[in-house]
Amino acid sequence: MAESKVWLVTGSSSGFGRSMTEFLLKNGNKVVATLRRIEALSDLAKQYPSSQLLIVQMDVVKSSEVTTAFAKAKEVFGGVDVVFNNAGTSIVGEVESMSDQDARQMFEVNFWGVSNVTREAIRTFREVNKPTGGRLLQVSSTLGLVGRPAMSYYSASKHALEGFSESIAQELDPAWNIKVTILEPGPFRTRMFEDSMQPSPQHPAYANPELGGSKFRKWLASAVADGDTEKAVVVIEKVTHLDEPPLRLPLHRGTVKAVRDKAKNLTDTMDTYESWTENVYFT
Repeated sequence: MAESKVWLVTGSSSGFGRSMTEFLLKNGNKVVATLRRIEALSDLAKQYPSSQLLIVQMDVVKSSEVTTAFAKAKEVFGGVDVVFNNAGTSIVGEVESMSDQDARQMFEVNFWGVSNVTREAIRTFREVNKPTGGRLLQVSSTLGLVGRPAMSYYSASKHALEGFSESIAQELDPAWNIKVTILEPGPFRTRMFEDSMQPSPQHPAYANPELGGSKFRKWLASAVADGDTEKAVVVIEKVTHLDEPPLRLPLHRGTVKAVRDKAKNLTDTMDTYESWTENVYFT
């Protein structure tokens, strides 16, 4: 059996967070499970001792709560080996269907919340862990790579996470031994997909059933989510044992297809328009 590690999991109440927490505990790891409502893990609190499971109330948007959670992890377990930066939220709606409040809330959680956790994770990996190092798993989405209608703001928040994480991976000193992997799940059967991705009222201008937003709303209502989170977390955990993990891990056949299609489109565009760049320089 592989040596157990200390994981900090955000958004551990449901979906990937809950599945990962359960999988890690069953396999002897120590888990700092963070979430906004600690009662959601009352069953696990009864099943596992405090020497293995630390449940911390934390809202990723509140930087003080993030700092406190990492401090408690240090106090109880001595540090954190892996951070599963998973907390997120989603609201469906075309750009004119979405209120500013809902759009900004997605960025608060999906980007700024991720940023709060990332900052503290890097500091902990570098300054607390002995020896230094750690694994940072950033949970993005297929929509972090490919836009979809009626998901403009959600997709934008995940695109921001992608660029943020890719840049961070290049900022880190290799001597710190910190590895970053961006996870890009497709449609998995989670509470976010089934309950949290509630559609905002559709703007009348977009009500045409032949428009992309209407089609996506109809597809979402059919709940075609064939991904199994319990199987996916096994794959995700495996990444943490790689000496040189990938920067990105597409995690669904739909994601793989979408990325291949986008890559082809980008390549075709470059082939067609590369010559347009030939005379745009000073010399």
